[in-house]
Amino acid sequence: MIDVMKVNYKIREFDPKDIDVVMTINRSTLPENYPSQFFLGLYYHAPKAFLVAILDEVIVGYIMCRVERGISSFGKLPVKKGHIVSVAVATEYRHRGIGSGLIKAGMEGMHSYGAVEFFLEVRKANEEAVSVYESLGYELKRILKGYYRDGADAYLMVKKHPKPLEEDLVEEV
Repeated sequence: MIDVMKVNYKIREFDPKDIDVVMTINRSTLPENYPSQFFLGLYYHAPKAFLVAILDEVIVGYIMCRVERGISSFGKLPVKKGHIVSVAVATEYRHRGIGSGLIKAGMEGMHSYGAVEFFLEVRKANEEAVSVYESLGYELKRILKGYYRDGADAYLMVKKHPKPLEEDLVEEV
């Protein structure tokens, strides 16, 4: 067995040839599963924000995100917002910082498209994930009742980019 605590992982952009492995991680770790077209659509929308974590030449996790326009969660200005759609790490590789690394890299990828704040939905019952997001500076914005297909509630969590740029603000249309 590999002692993953002593092995460095790397993060790179998703490649469409990674789709089967990413979908396997998604299906084995999360109750929300998506068709391949959904994954690929997010990749084509924001390739710098769809990333995979590699350990010993094996994909062990992913994050997929998109950038949206909307009203700031921290004010009334229109901004570009980064949406973490899904992040997962294969069970046997958890508790090694890989998920946190993916989230940080995903936020930087979204920021490269102009996102000045980030948001995500997470199952209210997923205390482990909520704790990770809080450790990264995400704040609970509100509870989304019955958000998931199975009726479970979600937390909407938000975070500002530490260095938002004026030119990243979206002009009012």
